[in-house]
Amino acid sequence: MQRSILILGGTAEARALAGKLAGDPRFTVELSLAGRTRAPAEQPVPVRVGGFGGAEGLATYLRQKGVSILIDATHPYAAQISRNAAEAAEISGIPLVALRRSPWLRLPGDRWVEVESVADAVSTLGVVPRKAFLTLGRQELLPFEAAPQHDYLVRSVDPVEPPLAVPNAVYLTARGPFGQAGEARLLQDHGIEVIVAKNSGGPASYEKIAAARDLGIDVVLIRRPDLPDVPSVETVDEMLAWLDHAPAPLK
Repeated sequence: MQRSILILGGTAEARALAGKLAGDPRFTVELSLAGRTRAPAEQPVPVRVGGFGGAEGLATYLRQKGVSILIDATHPYAAQISRNAAEAAEISGIPLVALRRSPWLRLPGDRWVEVESVADAVSTLGVVPRKAFLTLGRQELLPFEAAPQHDYLVRSVDPVEPPLAVPNAVYLTARGPFGQAGEARLLQDHGIEVIVAKNSGGPASYEKIAAARDLGIDVVLIRRPDLPDVPSVETVDEMLAWLDHAPAPLK
């Protein structure tokens, strides 16, 4: 008998996991995306887009669809979705497991300043004009309008519309992963003095951190939010192993 899996996705790991499970006769798989990216990458399984209406709405969806396993493979900074998933699993009695990549660790030569929020990152840039590379989601850029003295290089998957109300900003639209050599050239070509990033973990966006270390460039790194304490694994292979022995729903 096939078991139904709902993957809460939006990460490269979610897509990779879906691809591994797409041909597995033990499971039927649906991938849920929040819909923040206008043109998401092609996915190997059926996709639904949009929210559920909070934890109660997700629990209702799980029951209506007969889902037997819920996988939270959302971005490490999608804390509200992860909280909703944990609560929905509790309400519905459906097993939940999170796929959470490890955070990056500071290495010798890293010039990191770790902060709690985007607002803190803006303050950390200081009052003296700097050339800053912003690698945050486009929905999180507005606070930088409070620091118009800096020159900004902004990279995002989708165009930033409207652009920031600052006098000097350059916009790039690109989807990773990016190579370290290319990241180093980008930093040097734009004279970047500081990078603002999240500690997303994983290899897809790490090469800018490695390039910054080699070039002696500062990094303002936004710490991860607290996430629910649920069963979790760090890699797709570990998730596949977990699924081999996944518990049955409790209700």
